[in-house]
Amino acid sequence: MPRSKKRNNRGGQHRGVQPFSDEDASIETLSHCSSLSDAASVAEEVVDVSEDAAQEDFEYKLKGYIDSTLDKSAKTRHSALDGLKTAMASKMLYEFLLERRITITDSIERCLKKGKGDEQRAAATLACLLCIQLGSGIESEEVFKTLKPIFMNILADRTANIQARQACATSLGVCSLVAEDDILDVYATMECFESLFAKSYTKEDGTQSVFNAQTTALHISALLAWALLLTICSNTELKKILKKHLPRLPSLLKSDDVNMRIAAGEAIALIFELARDLDAEFEYEDLESLCANLSALATDGNKHRAKNDKRKQRSVFRDVLKAVEEGDFQTETIRFGSERMYIDCWVKKRTYDAFRELVGSGMNYHLQANEFIRNVFELGAPVVVDSAALKAMKISRFERHLYNAAAFKARTKARSKFRDKRVDVGEFI
Repeated sequence: MPRSKKRNNRGGQHRGVQPFSDEDASIETLSHCSSLSDAASVAEEVVDVSEDAAQEDFEYKLKGYIDSTLDKSAKTRHSALDGLKTAMASKMLYEFLLERRITITDSIERCLKKGKGDEQRAAATLACLLCIQLGSGIESEEVFKTLKPIFMNILADRTANIQARQACATSLGVCSLVAEDDILDVYATMECFESLFAKSYTKEDGTQSVFNAQTTALHISALLAWALLLTICSNTELKKILKKHLPRLPSLLKSDDVNMRIAAGEAIALIFELARDLDAEFEYEDLESLCANLSALATDGNKHRAKNDKRKQRSVFRDVLKAVEEGDFQTETIRFGSERMYIDCWVKKRTYDAFRELVGSGMNYHLQANEFIRNVFELGAPVVVDSAALKAMKISRFERHLYNAAAFKARTKARSKFRDKRVDVGEFI
């Protein structure tokens, strides 16, 4: 074949291929994006399927726990109760529990009546968590009406396990706050608590009552539960309580148990706050003596007390003293997700501490997702945050690294300038 022909053919081939235009680039980009979009949608479907499967597995495990609460083995029943407690403390299960609340209530009742010690304690705590999950309504009221007489019996039974009685005191307090439909019944429950912790008051002859550590712990639980219900009392009832208990509560500040002293101090601060809300001109007759006692506890240097106890006590009583003397409160900020809440009074603090004691590390989750708890703290409806918004709120590890590197560089530069100035000044001198 002639060379010219070959050249022409090669040239023809080049002329036949069109240059890569902007239009082709956009088409290519759209095609690539489309394929990415398809891949993303497939990935989302896979994630949805895997999440559904995980939820099914989770519910299957919960059903197993519920069944195991009826097992003949006390160890198995206790383990099942703990499993349900952990699940309720860390996740919202309203629909699941709503369908099975009667079965779970029957299991709790059985464990409270026939179990001992740890099993009763776990069952009492589970009852609290069930009411918190169901919220204020007829469902939680039904649960509490079934279990309340059992709580009262165990609490009043001096032969029952002390830890079980403590758990029943806590459960009575929280469940009354959540599910009691008659305020007069709340007052009757408070009187039941009073009959316990009032035994630790100084006697009429001036002598201090002495109890073993376990009994004192029971009195502390009763005092804390009583203080929780104090936050929902009517003004008329508050006046009666002020007259009856405020003169005697300070005697608990002399207790040998640091937790009793702290519980009493916080109860006094709460009462003063409620009294001043009731009457802005409220005055306590023995204020000077009370403040002197609180001040001594806020600066306690007793060598016979453990360092941790003294540190904890001093911190609490500094706040209590401010509350009693000036009506001040040290505001605490609680951050959860993209939100924050301010604990700005003793009423909120007592309520928050009561719920946190039950749900533990799951408290922030419940503040985000539990409608009942959000209503208690006036947080409004749960804030829905999609995955894209969550991703936008988070700083990537690479961005954090860049930020830290830039900050380090700026600090180093500032130090160098400062050193240079010192050298210049030294040379000048």
